[in-house]
Amino acid sequence: MRSDVASLPGSPERPNEDWVAAVLPASGSGGTVVLLDGVTPPVGDDGCVHTVPWFTARLGGVLTELSASRPDMPLSEVLASAIRRTADAHRETCDLSHVRTPQATVVLARWDETSVEHLVLSDSALLLEAPDGTVRAVLDDRLDRVPVEILRSLAATDRLRNQEGGFFTAAADPAVAARAVTGTTPRAQVRSLAALTDGASRWVELFAGGDWTECLGVLRKEGPLGLLHRVRALETADERAGGVRRWKRHDDATAAYVELSRT
Repeated sequence: MRSDVASLPGSPERPNEDWVAAVLPASGSGGTVVLLDGVTPPVGDDGCVHTVPWFTARLGGVLTELSASRPDMPLSEVLASAIRRTADAHRETCDLSHVRTPQATVVLARWDETSVEHLVLSDSALLLEAPDGTVRAVLDDRLDRVPVEILRSLAATDRLRNQEGGFFTAAADPAVAARAVTGTTPRAQVRSLAALTDGASRWVELFAGGDWTECLGVLRKEGPLGLLHRVRALETADERAGGVRRWKRHDDATAAYVELSRT
């Protein structure tokens, strides 16, 4: 079993708002991956005195602790508990009811000798590779279903944020954990897995550099940093590539790759 992670900021002038951890305990055959993509707030008040990196580090740390130490707790409960604990850490200083209170997309994967559990919330991606090389992408596509013209309006986007008929992120309400895409796969059916923020999944979803199977192949051969360098090369080569859903020239980009078995 081996793992590798990499992350690049979208701009040297801004802190990286992504967060990632891969935990492989020395004993046993289990482990966990946690990946967050902090939601960059627009200029203006978000009701919080803390930064997005503060929030993702807090939430990511609790998610890593709980997913590794509480194998009896389903990942949706892990996420709900982590959101609650993170909210408690700044409830007294910040307005957590603000629609743009710090928030993040979430990918969780946890495995033991019998199964691989997963959870995806919002537009980060999880890839599960079968022993025959087939790759399944686990996606929460609710944000993709929102028309671009709505997303270009801050007020319209806010009306859909963490609302039925809109899209969901991990912010301050633990109930959002029930909205995540979850599932379990037999361990024998997973050779490797990967977690990608949307800054990394651009290689497939925006730039059509390859499909998900080819993306997993890049991760295996070149590692997460190799994939991120491919993304940066495509971003730099053509500022118009990616179409109307390319909101930034460069985005924070993070990837984690875990090889569970070699065949």
